[in-house]
Amino acid sequence: MPTRYYISLPDPARARGNDPSLSFTAHGADAFAGELLHALNSDAWFQRWRDKQEDPDEVDAALGATDPAATVTGQQDDLHIDLVVTTGLSSSILRHRLGMLAGNGWQLRDVTAA
Repeated sequence: MPTRYYISLPDPARARGNDPSLSFTAHGADAFAGELLHALNSDAWFQRWRDKQEDPDEVDAALGATDPAATVTGQQDDLHIDLVVTTGLSSSILRHRLGMLAGNGWQLRDVTAA
């Protein structure tokens, strides 16, 4: 069953992970939403992350789950960006990808059934 996550990027310029090749590069609500959506519904981001691990073959394949039906919308609200993510992926996978994409520059505001 899909879940809806309400995410805030309080300072979008600082919503960057530690590894630039896995991090958000976006500027603007639609661009952040698009990059997160790509990380959720395609395995390309996961493969880049996996290839950077010390032993890629030992990475749990379950971390590479994707959701082709996921949706992400973004809205600029004053100086921050609000994202609404609807996905069937587990919250741990979403948290992992957001951590790599945005570092500590994101906040979970609410979670509801979709």
